[in-house]
Amino acid sequence: MQTVKKVPGVTGVTMAIYKEAMISSNSRQEATAVKGIDPATVDNVVPIRDKFVLGELDFAPKVIKRKKLPGIVLGRYLADNIMAVNIGDVVSVWAMPEEGGVFSQPRIKQFYVAGLVEYGYFEYDKIFSYMSIKDAQELFDIKGVSRVEVKVDDYENAGAVAKDIRDALHYPFTTLTWFEMHKSLFNWMEIEKWGAFVILSLIIMVAAFNIVSSLVMVVMDKTREIGILKSMGASSKTIMKIFLYEGLLVGVLGTLAGLILGYGIAFIQIKFHIISLPGDVYLISTLPLKLRWLDFFVITSISMALSLLASVYPAYRASKLLPVEAIRYE
Repeated sequence: MQTVKKVPGVTGVTMAIYKEAMISSNSRQEATAVKGIDPATVDNVVPIRDKFVLGELDFAPKVIKRKKLPGIVLGRYLADNIMAVNIGDVVSVWAMPEEGGVFSQPRIKQFYVAGLVEYGYFEYDKIFSYMSIKDAQELFDIKGVSRVEVKVDDYENAGAVAKDIRDALHYPFTTLTWFEMHKSLFNWMEIEKWGAFVILSLIIMVAAFNIVSSLVMVVMDKTREIGILKSMGASSKTIMKIFLYEGLLVGVLGTLAGLILGYGIAFIQIKFHIISLPGDVYLISTLPLKLRWLDFFVITSISMALSLLASVYPAYRASKLLPVEAIRYE
């Protein structure tokens, strides 16, 4: 841990134990992924204290039903599945020895429920349970820990930091980034993102065609005025500029209204999570959003460019009107 802390880009380090086990209450049992954590350093990497929906991060032994039991924290949906949703409920965690035969006796340890957590990622909340490293070592009869968890200053640089950590520690240590741990999930999200991009692009194209059609109608409606202006000395270039500016103005107003509306809805969603999702279907319980100024700049630039481009044909058509033809029947 001391070596990893010195690697550039690392902002937090903690240790953990990961093991599979079974957990049961008086009525039900489920498979669980046990994570032994260090309460003193876990928040440096994963802010678990911010995710509590009930209770607190307290593994201290307490007398429950005349037994002195250590505490355990359960994922919200795991607690629902085994019907242990109250502080003080007693659960049993049992694990099979790794080097044992068919008839080996499992190691069993009882805990009281100290709290419930919800990360918003259904696959975690339905399977993970958390206990102290000491209790995990006793339950699984192991020494040391399974892994060292690391937080970096920029999640997009996780791959580069992972390489630096491997270079600092050497064999037999290795690294696993957040993307490698959830590769299938992020690949699915990438496909979904491109799908949304295509759909929104089609919507923008429809809007651009609406600008073209509306300006063509304006040109037809203002034929007399265009003829009068040209007969008074206005050049074709001047007429063209008028309609280009009109199309650009429509684009500016529409883009500005869209940015304000989009930013407002996104800010409300980030703050209050008004758009919820069924976690067992979409893996996450709320629609995640991240606002990036680069996205706003690119979208604004493309929108303005399309508005200007959509105005070229109507403006060109207006500039080519002959004054005599425009006012002949007026």
